Parts: sequence; structure tokens; C-alpha cells
Amino acid sequence: QVRLQESGPGLVKPSQTLSLTCTVSGDSITTNYYYWSWIRQPPRKGLEWIGYIANSGSTYYSPSLKSRTSISRDTSKNQITLQLSSVTPEDTALDYCAKEHYWGQGTQVTVAE
Repeated sequence: QVRLQESGPGLVKPSQTLSLTCTVSGDSITTNYYYWSWIRQPPRKGLEWIGYIANSGSTYYSPSLKSRTSISRDTSKNQITLQLSSVTPEDTALDYCAKEHYWGQGTQVTVAE
């Protein structure tokens, strides 16, 4: 059974860099032809795709977030990491990692002093 578990600091101050980790079990992040995505949902808004990392390690980001986003992986730990720099309160959201129809439960990120 594929399981994804997001984790992160919860509260981040404006201008700092947010770092979230997605730990995958029941599957390998290097499995061919799959993409591991980060998606977020701000309060009272719809889902917003942030970007993905492919099994090859190549990445692709939403154009609106590209300048501040980095997605990487640790194959030894089977983990995907999201970093978002220069955060503002508008980055407050519930963040998810996902592979196709497999989603984690999400981790709340709040940007505030």
C-alpha cells in the first residue's frame, strides 16, 4: 500500500524559507514513469499545483512559483522535499504531496510573525 506522509515546521516567519518533507512508503520514488507532486490549498481557495519531481530527478514548477521553488529528493530515505523561499502570508496553505491518486493527509503551513 502506497502511503505519503508530509511533515514540516507548521509556522514560518515572513521572508524565511519553508521546507517540507514527504516520506513515501510502499513504493519507490525512483520507479519509472511516475511523478511526485506538491500541491497546496490556501484557506477558502482551490487547489494549486506547485511542481513535481520525476523518477529521473528532473523537476518542473508552476510558472507563478518557479522563482521561489525547489523540489529535491533523498533516494536513500525515499523522501521528497519542497523548499519555498521568501514566503509571505499568502503562502499560508495546507500542503500535500501526491503521486497520481495517492495523496498524503497534508501538512498545515502558516506564515506569520
